[in-house]
Amino acid sequence: MTLKQLSFKDLAVTLADVYEQMGYGDAMPDEQTQCETQAVVDEVRHWLRPQFCFFVSRDLPAFRMGKIIEQQLRGSEAYALFICTAGMEYEAWQQRLKEQDDMVRVFIVDALGSVIAEKCADVMEQHLQQSIDKLGWHHTNRFSPGYCGWDVSEQQLLFPLFEEKTCGVRLNNSSLMVPIKSVSGIIGLGEKVRRLDYTCGLCDMKQCYKRRKR
Repeated sequence: MTLKQLSFKDLAVTLADVYEQMGYGDAMPDEQTQCETQAVVDEVRHWLRPQFCFFVSRDLPAFRMGKIIEQQLRGSEAYALFICTAGMEYEAWQQRLKEQDDMVRVFIVDALGSVIAEKCADVMEQHLQQSIDKLGWHHTNRFSPGYCGWDVSEQQLLFPLFEEKTCGVRLNNSSLMVPIKSVSGIIGLGEKVRRLDYTCGLCDMKQCYKRRKR
């Protein structure tokens, strides 16, 4: 099991990343929104401590991931199971803003939290690749319950595999992660697998964050 705590600097988050997650695409928000976003980022950078954990298994757990993911994992010689999170401190801060009815900041913090979770997963992938370089292996894209036909309820099968070493992330009764700004899933590993561009044509999930980034 590999566990690591990161800093905000480690994530290399840019304002453009946040604006894109907010729905602006390549455009710039108004000046007030830019100032508010910068203020949020400046506050978070001092105390944010995102975390990730992963372990590698030669055996594929008995998930029902659906044909899209199963096809992408074909040829894997092993599998990495992972959890990445912005952390409970971030979740608590977001909740306080909601209670204060500061909806502008709530919107910005929600977008930033999604970026943080995904950037944390990006860093996790880099560490994972470093750990398999000596084998001459590559890795696939990461796939998460709730996407590409993999039912979110299978989080209930994924989390016990970590034996409670989940970076503080837990599941609620709906199999959603708490903190909500977290990412979990599986990555295929092996000599013949590759990380590809996300092929949205294979999946009809309209609200997928990867589709919004196209």
